[in-house]
Amino acid sequence: MNFLHSTISTHLKGKHLSFENHVTIQVLHSQGQSLRQIARTISCSPTTIKNELERGQKSLYRGKHFRYDAPTAQERYQAQRRNCGRKCDFIAKSRFIAYVEQHFFNDDWSLDACVGEALATGKFTRDEIVCTKTLYCYVELGLIKIKPSDLPELLTRNLKSKRVRVNKRKLGRSIDERPRDILKRWEFGHWECDLVLGHKTKDDQVLLTLYERMTRKFMIIPIKDKTAASVMTAFNDLRKQYSEHWNDIFKTITTDNGSEFADLSQLEQVSKTLVYYAHPYTSCDKGGVERHNRMIRRFIPKGKYIKDYTLEQIYAIEEWCNNLPRKILAYHTPDELFERRLDCIYQIN
Repeated sequence: MNFLHSTISTHLKGKHLSFENHVTIQVLHSQGQSLRQIARTISCSPTTIKNELERGQKSLYRGKHFRYDAPTAQERYQAQRRNCGRKCDFIAKSRFIAYVEQHFFNDDWSLDACVGEALATGKFTRDEIVCTKTLYCYVELGLIKIKPSDLPELLTRNLKSKRVRVNKRKLGRSIDERPRDILKRWEFGHWECDLVLGHKTKDDQVLLTLYERMTRKFMIIPIKDKTAASVMTAFNDLRKQYSEHWNDIFKTITTDNGSEFADLSQLEQVSKTLVYYAHPYTSCDKGGVERHNRMIRRFIPKGKYIKDYTLEQIYAIEEWCNNLPRKILAYHTPDELFERRLDCIYQIN
């Protein structure tokens, strides 16, 4: 055979069989050649020939006989190619997309909170939604109204070099003395504490923030200034609010070594609450409250006067944080879990 003028098409490795390959298989198979002979001619594996002969069978004489047919094999190949690959569910699941956009813009929910809450409450079934990762892909592709610039965490991540400072005062009991079980978040009543500043002037208000590690409950308490006296006044008012249940709700408080918390250890003299101070310049020791402080910055940017915001606006921020479904809480809200714990404490007492 003169290979320069041969009509037998060869198969390229890694490519699908073409219609010419199907015709070659039909001709050589009708001549009685073996699988290996056909495979050697087309330059493919004998297993490929075997599978192709099974897929391209056409029934003859009312299903009594079967024969490999090249057009039939090509039609089935094209049908399988149309069904292969991942399909975009954007149009089919437009109702869920509208639900996500509504909660994202109106309630400031994250994309993951929208997915988790929809499944947890039964508003949508698994087949009616797309996963969180797919939603972020839709944002990048511009398929939905949410833009990458609308995602508050997208452009705020900044990796800073680690700095070790040793000349920092220690105000009380170190966090090293805190029980290790607190890190597991199995027990209720362990809090983290911090301050959020507005404009760097002495005549502006300050926000005292508290974060419960188990339920993720977040409290925002406006105080008049950044002094130890103002901080202690806020804690004394809070202790009066919970009265005899204070020791069960506030078992420990972890804070930093700022001068505004210098008198916080006085709580140990009037209650069973233990106060722990984080390592110097180590904000990750109380990462929960730090993370929630960043959520406040979505509404009160740095440099803005806190005194320009009303109590209703500040408490609205607190309410939003506590009513946001959390993935780590199985898409329950911090308020739900906190109220359950309070009910248990009140019933026992």
